[in-house]
Amino acid sequence: MTKRTSAKYKIDRRMGENIWGRPKSPVNRREYGPGQHGQRRKAKLSDYGIQLRAKQKLKGYYGDLTEKQFRRIYAEAERVRGDTGGNLIGLLERRLDAVVYRAKFVPTMFAARQFVNHGHVRVNGKRVTIPSYRVREGDVIEVRERSKQMAAVLDAVSLAERDVPEYIEADHAKMTATFLRTPGLGDVPYPVIMEPNLVVEYYAKN
Repeated sequence: MTKRTSAKYKIDRRMGENIWGRPKSPVNRREYGPGQHGQRRKAKLSDYGIQLRAKQKLKGYYGDLTEKQFRRIYAEAERVRGDTGGNLIGLLERRLDAVVYRAKFVPTMFAARQFVNHGHVRVNGKRVTIPSYRVREGDVIEVRERSKQMAAVLDAVSLAERDVPEYIEADHAKMTATFLRTPGLGDVPYPVIMEPNLVVEYYAKN
């Protein structure tokens, strides 16, 4: 098992939810947490615990971002006019690795980060190797020519467990995707409930 896969499954178990909606998630078989104490009755979470959990779940969903990365994105969301929670979701969904995942070029968010890092993706014709690269409305993302027949890419395109959201227009015959608009929380196809308002409350107090 790779380090990324292990981390992915640990996040699911720790959250007690199948946060990516994957059929192989261990939560589908065991809803309790990892470790020898995982089956103990869970104490009722405090307000702080609920807010922390919401932050960990959202941070984990996008490939288990570091706290430094996530706080930086939150700070930017806070500076932009409008609802901070909604702004946070919009900024996260504009990450290049998130767009590659949403377009179904790869099977997981973790794979998307590696796929971009290894130079398999072009944005408007130019190779981009930074997963956190901020995509703009109208940008065209494509899998480079010699990567289009990779088994992982072809398998991801055929996955029936998720669809391409409406804010991305994907052409799997050409392996291209156009980022049409920045989504709101209600537009993003999360398999579980995400609560960015609780993340805002968490950072307001910490």
